[in-house]
Amino acid sequence: MQMTTALLMANPCDDEEDNMAMLCCHSDKGEMFLMSRYPDEDELEITLDDEPSSLDGVKVTLSPTRLLIEVAPGDADVLNGSDHLEILHSADADELAEIEQTLKNILDGTGTYISELN
Repeated sequence: MQMTTALLMANPCDDEEDNMAMLCCHSDKGEMFLMSRYPDEDELEITLDDEPSSLDGVKVTLSPTRLLIEVAPGDADVLNGSDHLEILHSADADELAEIEQTLKNILDGTGTYISELN
């Protein structure tokens, strides 16, 4: 599955939402992707359009133009039957540090983060 977005919205620690880390985007076709996690929870939540699901073992790779989310084959229903979601983005280089910190917070202890930024 693939999406294209101009903007990845990231918040590594939302004080107003009990320190939840959140990454969100809307595709150029109106699809919405949201990945979030509260610091005291063992699973992260992925919402694709209006369908939230709790997961662990998610693998995320961030590059300057691509965000790749990979789930176990048994969790493919979360991504409409696919075991991965590739989000092509055009985030500014200065936003990537906040996106990276957000992903580290979300995946800490429950998933794998791979950086292709350097």
